[in-house]
Amino acid sequence: MKKKTRLGEIFNRSVAFKDNVRLQKLVLVAALFLTVYLIMLVVSMPARLDVSVGRPSPQTIYAPRDAEDTYATERLREEAARNVSEVYDYDPLVLEGALAEINYFFDEVVEIKNKNEELETEDKIEMIQGLLPEELSDDTVASLLTTEDNLRDLQERLNNSVREVFEAGIRENEEEAAKRELAREIALYPSSANLKRVAEVLVEPLVEVNMFYNEEATEAKREAAREEVDPVIILRNTLIVSEGELVTEHQYSQLEDMGLIRGQRADYSAYIGLFLFLVILFVVAGIYISIFAKEVFASPRLLSLLGIVFVITLIFCVAANYFSGYLIPVAIGVILTTVMFGYKLALIINFALILAVGLISGGDFSFMAVALTGGLVSIYAVTRLSQRSDLARAGFFVAVTNAVVITSAYLYFGNVSFEYDSLLNFSYSIMAGIGNGIFSSVVAIGLLPYLENFFGVTTAITLLELSNPNHPLLKEMLLKAPGTYYHSMMVSNLAESAAETVNADALLTRVGAYYHDIGKLKRPYFFSENQLSGDNPHTRLTPNLSSLIISAHPKDGLEIGRKYRLPDPILDIIVQHHGTSMVSFFYQKALENECREEVSSDKFRYEGPKPQSKEAAIVMLADAVEAGVRSLSKPSSSRVESMARRMIKDKLEDGQLDQSDLTLKELDQIAESFIYIMSGIYHRRIEYPEKTLKAELEKRA
Repeated sequence: MKKKTRLGEIFNRSVAFKDNVRLQKLVLVAALFLTVYLIMLVVSMPARLDVSVGRPSPQTIYAPRDAEDTYATERLREEAARNVSEVYDYDPLVLEGALAEINYFFDEVVEIKNKNEELETEDKIEMIQGLLPEELSDDTVASLLTTEDNLRDLQERLNNSVREVFEAGIRENEEEAAKRELAREIALYPSSANLKRVAEVLVEPLVEVNMFYNEEATEAKREAAREEVDPVIILRNTLIVSEGELVTEHQYSQLEDMGLIRGQRADYSAYIGLFLFLVILFVVAGIYISIFAKEVFASPRLLSLLGIVFVITLIFCVAANYFSGYLIPVAIGVILTTVMFGYKLALIINFALILAVGLISGGDFSFMAVALTGGLVSIYAVTRLSQRSDLARAGFFVAVTNAVVITSAYLYFGNVSFEYDSLLNFSYSIMAGIGNGIFSSVVAIGLLPYLENFFGVTTAITLLELSNPNHPLLKEMLLKAPGTYYHSMMVSNLAESAAETVNADALLTRVGAYYHDIGKLKRPYFFSENQLSGDNPHTRLTPNLSSLIISAHPKDGLEIGRKYRLPDPILDIIVQHHGTSMVSFFYQKALENECREEVSSDKFRYEGPKPQSKEAAIVMLADAVEAGVRSLSKPSSSRVESMARRMIKDKLEDGQLDQSDLTLKELDQIAESFIYIMSGIYHRRIEYPEKTLKAELEKRA
């Protein structure tokens, strides 16, 4: 019992899911999002490698994308920081103190020498010794008293030397060097040896550090130098390490920068960024589709088809990128979307694929430009198809456009020169662009029939193939029901012209008119246009039976159309082209033969349904007008116009056009189109008298 209960629950859930269109679309979009996300994740996050410094590389590794080389960048920045000199703060008070000491000494010596004449020489020497930082011999000190040289000259020279050495800066541990520099300067003075000795002893203790290291300013200057160094970029497809080569520290750092090392911390920010990017893309695309392609948005089947086209194209784009970015075949998806859904939906698919190309190619502008222009050209090339070979022509247009865009990109970025490598690279790019267009059209031509058949989509190519007079159904109609065949051709001309007038699908309307009466093939001789011998089998039948036979041909046509696998839009036209109209002739005949109260009008109506589209309604009107005008004994222009407008008015008043979305203005335009064509067919002809005609023939002979 429990097993049966579970099976019942599963069955109920499956039925509920099948009936819930909104849930189906949510599941479909989620599956499509997950598929695209995983594909883009694999492309942007390459597989991790098991490598280490000093061991051979297991494979040749190229940079999968542009990335910063942190190892090389840091080395350049450190070198720039080392080249920055240390910052020292200069203390001017040290020089001022030294000069004050020197000037004080000489002022005192001059005063002792000139003003204290009552003192003995020994006392003066003793006083000067007290001014000196180091005791000198009496003879050396006495030279200051007995010298004929100007002490002020010595003072000035000594001040200049001290100022020069001190202003040059004296850093820590540089005091001895400064003392030696002063000693060399003093040795060059034009003075006696004793005076030079006094000068040396005087200034030696005055030499002090006057340049103090500023750590904060030095680090700021070095940081500024680091920031001025531009980061080193590893370009995409750059060779990192060859197979079997010992991995260096620099190469290992480059692999780390690109996230290629196994066991490395996952780049969660990149995962989240890609997720948000795709969410925005899906939301924008969904809003666009809901506005400009409501039928697709409302159908899980068509959304599935659109998603499959996008995923297939994305896979081709990823694969092609390993050979060349110019080979990325965005036009595959754009061509298929344009043919199956129209140009409006193809525009958003082209936009989404261009963004995907940006992620796949690392944001290369040239690749994105080729994808954009190739997609737009393919939309233009297949918007109006007249035959399947037009798809091949679209590939040619894309190839030519790609070649022009690639050439312009090379010229703009200055990548063209007459060197061998440059010309070879340019040639490869042009060949890839041309191959892109041809490959896109070939794949689109190959995939289109399978997608059409599997998803039941009716494209312009399918309709064009059905319009071929050699189609088995049309050939059978021509042989078994020639009158119906001729009638269908006339209706198709009327319907196509009217569809173009009101901006309906003219091709679908024309092909639908070809097949709208194929149900008459089941009993062709029961329809007046095929009664060439004049024998009418309805004379031997009751009106009720005749009405049943006549009203059955839409249903018979539906059965025959399904047997020949006609697409759903054509089947809709077949079964709807009479709607629930009255079989008037046999209804009137029944009224004549029986009592009016015993005749039910419902038994003399077609089963329907009423036309659900403009195309089906136009075929209904064209069918009625063509049959009505053909029944006129003398179809003049006025009678043709009167008949056409009356037939349209009858259908309108009978409620047959209520579900077709045709407006009164469009009905008037349709009537004008019918009248114009039918008047051309049934125009008044000039009657030639027999004599005049005979004379004319003899003259021509």
